[in-house]
Amino acid sequence: MKSFGVSKEKQTALAREMNRLGIKEEDIEETFIRSSGPGGQNTNKVATCVRLQHRPSGITVKVMRERSQALNRFLARRSLAEKIATLLYGEDSAERKKARKIIKQKKRRKRKTAKKLAAEDSGSTQE
Repeated sequence: MKSFGVSKEKQTALAREMNRLGIKEEDIEETFIRSSGPGGQNTNKVATCVRLQHRPSGITVKVMRERSQALNRFLARRSLAEKIATLLYGEDSAERKKARKIIKQKKRRKRKTAKKLAAEDSGSTQE
């Protein structure tokens, strides 16, 4: 696997996940696009946006989160692996699980605050 400017642990974890899902580098078509948004001359000169297409499944991923092309290549491959895992096994990605957990926490806090406010309102009307 190519070097993406991330730690060896992250690269080996990605390689293991891609191998588990049967994703081969030969099956991935990679194109680079100039990113949009703020960045000035760097944005105009460097193609940091990465677009990956997995030929067998037809899944396409486009990533332009970071200013580094190498890091965007890594993130695109990770995103592609998550999408293929969801397609094949119906697995929830780690990011989706984390988002769901945060949503549950916010709902719990909202209920707790509403209950607290209702208790304060009923206490102040009795005086």
